[in-house]
Amino acid sequence: MSPQLQSLLPLLLLVVVFYFIILRPQQTQQKKRQSMLNALRKGDRVVTIGGLYGTLTEIKDDRVKLRIADKVEVEVARAGIDHVRKEAPKGPETEVKAADSAQDNAKDETRD
Repeated sequence: MSPQLQSLLPLLLLVVVFYFIILRPQQTQQKKRQSMLNALRKGDRVVTIGGLYGTLTEIKDDRVKLRIADKVEVEVARAGIDHVRKEAPKGPETEVKAADSAQDNAKDETRD
């Protein structure tokens, strides 16, 4: 091996490691985020980067309308959506379990 190649080998190794540890995962994450933003649909429950929770009511090219309370809508940049909320479906069973746990908590508080 020539001395010039030996001196460049650590630098090339560093570039390869840098690519696989930093750049490639970042590119994968950007693609995943872009696909999430492209898949937004009316009615999705989302959280913005600023921490607002709401439901999408209208979607335009680069903006979305977000209902954050009854009769309160804000317009947000589409890129400002952090993630789509995935909630457990609310059915009779989950409501009963929630009521039971609330009653148990109330009983525990009265005992203290």
